[in-house]
Amino acid sequence: MALARFARYSTKSCGEIMKRKLFFPAFNKSYGVVLVIALVVGGISAQATGLLNSPTGGYLMCVNPKTSIVTHPGTSSCPHGSKELVLGAQGLTGATGAVGPQGIKGVTGAQGATGATGATGATGSQGATGETGAQGLQGIQGPMGLTGATGAVGPQGIKGDTGATGATGTNGVDGNAGAIGATGATGASGSVAITQLSICGSGGASLCKIGVQGPGGGTIFFVDYYDQYAGFNYLEAAPPSCEVADAWSSNITNSLAAVTGWAGRAVGTGSANTTAILAAVPGTIADAPAALYADGLSCGGKSDWFLGSLGEMQLIANNLQGVGGFNYGTYWSSSEYDGGAAMTLSFYNGVPGASSKNYTYSVRPIRSF
Repeated sequence: MALARFARYSTKSCGEIMKRKLFFPAFNKSYGVVLVIALVVGGISAQATGLLNSPTGGYLMCVNPKTSIVTHPGTSSCPHGSKELVLGAQGLTGATGAVGPQGIKGVTGAQGATGATGATGATGSQGATGETGAQGLQGIQGPMGLTGATGAVGPQGIKGDTGATGATGTNGVDGNAGAIGATGATGASGSVAITQLSICGSGGASLCKIGVQGPGGGTIFFVDYYDQYAGFNYLEAAPPSCEVADAWSSNITNSLAAVTGWAGRAVGTGSANTTAILAAVPGTIADAPAALYADGLSCGGKSDWFLGSLGEMQLIANNLQGVGGFNYGTYWSSSEYDGGAAMTLSFYNGVPGASSKNYTYSVRPIRSF
């Protein structure tokens, strides 16, 4: 590396090197170091060319003090007037120094010139225009749509202002008082719809009232004071001794329209209901134990007993209020609920209900007169 780096100095005169770099008026230690390096390099070059003066490899350098030129005579002596400088043999090559740091990146070179644009290709020929398709037939006009629904009525307009009150007219002249009319005749005295019969009581000599004993030995529970019902004025419940427990019917499938609904529950329909029930045996229903017992009862010397409707049984519970020997259980009526159930009345709380026809409940017949 040292030989290659300083070989270019071997082609120049050592005197020029010394003149330019070693013997300036401001000669100092640093330039002395340069001189030594130059002489060593020159020696190396000379050694490389075989110009050594001694077997030890030393060589002679001559310095002209006037011209500051350094020469290598190739002999063992310098010319007259020159200063001798003997350099020893070249030492061993020192170890290679560490690689120095990488130098700063150089400035990026200028961008090259843009290349020429290529020639534009030829334009292709235009394709032939396609034929126009035939126009389709006009479609048939669709049916007219249905008329839309009428829009909602708009809000009512604001009420206009009330007009001013007109002037009050003058009062008319008072007329003369008329003559007093004659007093009318006194109207006839009113009367009740029925005349209470004196056929009730234990001896048959007291008036028939609610709660008293009736002609059949039972208890009066209704009096038609205002003649609301045709055909009777009183309703009487049979005495406790004529009460039994039985089913309404063993048939819980078929219904009797004549005794169903509000019409079959009304006051005054018990007798007709009983007749209709018995007429359906054995056709519509197989049997009717409760109605059959009431219709065939002979009690207190009377034989016109029947099974009361729901409304008539309700009158007993409302009007007698514990009178008449009724128990706190459930009693059948002649009113039907549907094919499988008939109407009942609880004498415990006076509440009507509907129970299966084949259940066993109390039967208390009634009569009207």
